Amino acid sequence: MPSTTVETPPQTTDDVSLSHGLKQRHLSMIALGGVIGAGLFVGSGAGIAAAGPSIVIAYAVSGLLVMLVMRMLGEMSAAYPSSGSFSAHAERAIGPWAGFTAGWSFWVLLCTAVGLEGIGAAKIVTGWLPGTPEWAWVALFMVVFCATNLAAVKNFGEFEFWFAALKVGAISLFLVLGVLAITGVLPGTDSPGASNLTGEGGFLPDGSEGLVIGLLASVFAYGGLETVTIAAAESENPVKGVASAVRTAMWRIALFYVGSMAVIVTLVPWDSKEVVEKGPYVAALDHLGIPGAAQLMKVVVLVALLSAMNANIYGASRIGYSLVERGQGPKALGRVSGGVPRVAVLASSVFGFVCVVLSYWRPNDVFPWLLNMIGAVILVVWIFIAVSQLRLRRRVEREAPEKLVVRMWAFPALTWVALAGMAAIFVLMAREPDTRVQLYSTGGMTLLLAAVGYAWQRARARH
Repeated sequence: MPSTTVETPPQTTDDVSLSHGLKQRHLSMIALGGVIGAGLFVGSGAGIAAAGPSIVIAYAVSGLLVMLVMRMLGEMSAAYPSSGSFSAHAERAIGPWAGFTAGWSFWVLLCTAVGLEGIGAAKIVTGWLPGTPEWAWVALFMVVFCATNLAAVKNFGEFEFWFAALKVGAISLFLVLGVLAITGVLPGTDSPGASNLTGEGGFLPDGSEGLVIGLLASVFAYGGLETVTIAAAESENPVKGVASAVRTAMWRIALFYVGSMAVIVTLVPWDSKEVVEKGPYVAALDHLGIPGAAQLMKVVVLVALLSAMNANIYGASRIGYSLVERGQGPKALGRVSGGVPRVAVLASSVFGFVCVVLSYWRPNDVFPWLLNMIGAVILVVWIFIAVSQLRLRRRVEREAPEKLVVRMWAFPALTWVALAGMAAIFVLMAREPDTRVQLYSTGGMTLLLAAVGYAWQRARARH
């Protein structure tokens, strides 16, 4: 069996050279802020437009799936802390080809996302400063965060700490104002009651079809939670950090995602054009008549995009470094100086610049193709996480039960439930024309990487 070729000690080589400069406060805020991304602030508008008030159900269902995935990942990461996270776990549980496929797929996803987020952030700034070139702002953001990640890892931690603090503060204030308005306590507002939940077509205005589209949109809004298990390997206490982050995942998802969706669809008619044009949070604050709300939320969205750029350069560099340390990539990416894999940071940043160039070179076909290619990567990663946990749990119980600091609930039943949920999402994606292309493109990339990984494994075995 391939899995027998990768019996490694708990502390793999990819943890030896990296520094442990992340403090517990950094990791706690990364875990908290990681759940609040641009997908929540911006992407949720399309989900509301498709599903109506039932978007609350969509986010709750997909949130339950994400909780199960994070619990599984937390169990493995607490037992085997590694900057390779799920990639290292897949290699240990299934075989080198699985670690290769999961790791490089996620690397492409993160690097492409860096370019996307840079463009999104630049569009906001050029809206404030018309006439300034968009590419210059993207270049500036890339240089800043590339430099941040080239320095000590504590710099990354500090940036993310304050970014996350601002995001958490903004969305907490939004939730407080929203609840006060819904209960009729906020001065100058009348309680909408349930009129927006039951009017304009009812709770399910477009039936199950709209709910499905909302469900698919909500699944991909949760991307980014995995970064905390990558960062935990460079914290002062990796096991404690992972355990704490995973255990608080449930209330974070319930409060920030499901809670804010419930507030928005209660305050604002789901079919309001402003929900898509301005974004759901701006639309809700405008509805409350709060002056300067639009500009305030634009600042928060800008922070969310910059935070995601920073985190994705970090995550991509650590995944790439871990793969190389395990013999699954060019050795140059494995060079470490000052506790930082600087060549991997540069390589991950360069890909972001390339994506920006592509968006100007062939904006109508090349960039959409890239987006489709990475569209379902997060689901592929989740499947590797679930299968790896199924196999590793028994091994840990047999060989080192004291390492099970975090345990998957109702194992193995809920692991199988999560896998069934992922299979159902694949089926739903195949049914929808817009997501079908993403499914097939990502599937093709995954098969190609699996073939390359298998060939790489065979070539190494011969030598």
